[in-house]
Amino acid sequence: MTDKAQYRRRVGSVRPSHLMFTGGVGALVDLPNFAVLVRGIDDWRYDSVQMDDLKEPRLLRAVNSLLADPYGPQVTQLLPAPWMDGADADPNGPAAKVGVPVLPFPQWLRCTACNELGALDSKIFKFENAQPRRPDKARFFHENCTTKRKGKRPLAVAARFVLVCPSGHLDDFPYATFVHRGGPCTAVSHPRLQMLDHGGNQAANVKIKCVNCGKERNIRDAMGPRGESSLPSCRGRHPHLATFEPGGCEQPPKPLVIGASNQWFAQTLSVLAVPPTSGSALQGKIEQLWDTLQKVDAPAMLELLWGLPQFKPLHQWDQADVFEAIQKQRAAAETAPNAQPTSYPDLLTPEWEIFTSAHVPEHTEDFALRDVTVPSALAGTFSHIVQAERLREVRALVGFTRLDAPDPEDPDLVTRAPLSRSSTPSWVPASEVRGEGIFLRMPEPLVAAWEQRVAGSAALAAHRDAYVEFRRNRYSGRVQGGENPLRGWPGARYIALHTLSHLLIRAIALECGYSSASLSERIYAGRDEDPRTGILIYTAVPDAEGTLGGLVSLAEPKTITRIARRALTDAERCSSDPLCAERLPRPPHEDFLHGAACHVCLFVSETTCERGNRFLDRRFIVPIDDPDLVLLQGVK
Repeated sequence: MTDKAQYRRRVGSVRPSHLMFTGGVGALVDLPNFAVLVRGIDDWRYDSVQMDDLKEPRLLRAVNSLLADPYGPQVTQLLPAPWMDGADADPNGPAAKVGVPVLPFPQWLRCTACNELGALDSKIFKFENAQPRRPDKARFFHENCTTKRKGKRPLAVAARFVLVCPSGHLDDFPYATFVHRGGPCTAVSHPRLQMLDHGGNQAANVKIKCVNCGKERNIRDAMGPRGESSLPSCRGRHPHLATFEPGGCEQPPKPLVIGASNQWFAQTLSVLAVPPTSGSALQGKIEQLWDTLQKVDAPAMLELLWGLPQFKPLHQWDQADVFEAIQKQRAAAETAPNAQPTSYPDLLTPEWEIFTSAHVPEHTEDFALRDVTVPSALAGTFSHIVQAERLREVRALVGFTRLDAPDPEDPDLVTRAPLSRSSTPSWVPASEVRGEGIFLRMPEPLVAAWEQRVAGSAALAAHRDAYVEFRRNRYSGRVQGGENPLRGWPGARYIALHTLSHLLIRAIALECGYSSASLSERIYAGRDEDPRTGILIYTAVPDAEGTLGGLVSLAEPKTITRIARRALTDAERCSSDPLCAERLPRPPHEDFLHGAACHVCLFVSETTCERGNRFLDRRFIVPIDDPDLVLLQGVK
């Protein structure tokens, strides 16, 4: 496409959260008349707009730990998407030229009148975007269509299929090669094609026809394992970067409909802007000065360096504590290369330390907590309740995957597609939201005793077996050789806390003034060596700005007691029972990874749940099955 003015006008709009969760860099976005692909960040322009980077050092360090070479270029900024106010007032002004760039994709179109199928570079189709105030009117049309009526130029829509591979590559479907079964057209060198699309969401309704030689083939021949084996090998194409992988790609491509939900999954990191605790602040300073401090192998050497100007930030701690932190950092650096596979940076520990601290930190514009007295009716259920009157969450997009969602425990299990042509960009897209929340901590003895009680149960074994099968059935990261098939298994504690979180979210949404889709959760379950029992329910959408007080007010003793009672009472019954109550993740439904849970009783929106409505089971919280499995017997 040329660089004419109408090509640079707006063709649609999305919310900032959409670019982080649903359709960011490398994703296909459906517009009213065609589909577009969001370009890589190399093409995002901030020349005509000043966007302040989002300051969050803890998140920036985490991004660099995933993307950057420790001794090479570093990510230095977290930037929101380019945007300027005023496009609605003056659609031809400077603000209209600021935004996220996209390109039409797939680059094969079909005429809705004559079924002509062709690529954009064939010049069969033209583009118009003549009304700057109506970006929804932007469209492609077939100018020389033989069936157009009353001078109307018929709409050309995106051809329905693309090729995707587990390595994150995306390509146009090879229609010409497909219809001729891998060979050339016997009639002409550049054949005319037609797509006979009879509607519906099944490939059996779509047929490709060569007008010149008359050959036809149904798209269903490309579907399934047998059909996919006949497709050409993946070319390693990243159209959002306009590049091809050097040396090609060995992964088999898979045909997808352009609206398929598994064509793009965001890989993000998010943190709450919490004040640093003494331990986390010291560790952060050690990481910043590690190039020099890594040579310190004795207290005497630290004493020699102590007076240098760059080490003055360390003077707020004792030298003994600093040397101990250096040893911990060195031990972690030495063991990290041998840890296979890698893991995500620990972003929850500083938050857990703040929420469970005996002393409430000083209020800031980003963070304000207030302890609440645990009501007597909930004393056996919760040991600590905190009102988070102000919260700030910052989220960074570090990459994306296709076909399989990123594993929440192992960042390298699914191949991450890059955001830019550079192996280490200088910045990554980010967004921030401000909100409020409620933190609830359960008594550790209660949860630990329950864990021991259900450890050998058939229900928990069914969840573990389903998780192993789920790993085996993924397109990426199938269980290999001696690999531990339970790697990444969150454990019984997580299932219980996660289930309770969903029950509370559904009860809270009825009273707090926010919809359940406007709420989010963070589960602090910890591990065997560091057990945790916390749930944070908070507002996390840009629209709400989440500081209305409606959520925080629900943590008052009388109100939280009523909500907890309602949540646990509602959990005992589901209108889908007995089917829901009896369900366990057994064949042939292992991939769902949930037990007694469904849309009626436990599921919430995907933006609310941190694990995609997996690892949920009512039988572990309330008595619907075996009483020995129950964590909570109810709130009196």
